[in-house]
Amino acid sequence: MHDALDDPPAGRVFLVDRLWPRGVRKDALRLDGWVRDAAPSTELRRWFHADPDARWAEFRDRYTAELERAPEAVEPLRAALREGPVTLLYAARDTAHTHAAVLRDHLAAQGAG
Repeated sequence: MHDALDDPPAGRVFLVDRLWPRGVRKDALRLDGWVRDAAPSTELRRWFHADPDARWAEFRDRYTAELERAPEAVEPLRAALREGPVTLLYAARDTAHTHAAVLRDHLAAQGAG
């Protein structure tokens, strides 16, 4: 993943969090879109954040199932990937246990990008 605040990424940039990143001004980011519906549901996010290390594997499965039930949620990302590189921007500090990694893998498995 890429930190768009420090070094502008190549290609199109999409915020893939349901909530706007705390402490970041909206004019501080160069975004091509904010794809809220591609983020995990509020319920799943809250469940996962209670114990990320222990729940990571199950979170991946549950979030992937959410993505499969709502393919239209990631269509803006698929469309952008057909045109070139895409950066998924997220606000999580834990880069190993982030929904953006699951989303990236889901898009790759679906042949998008």
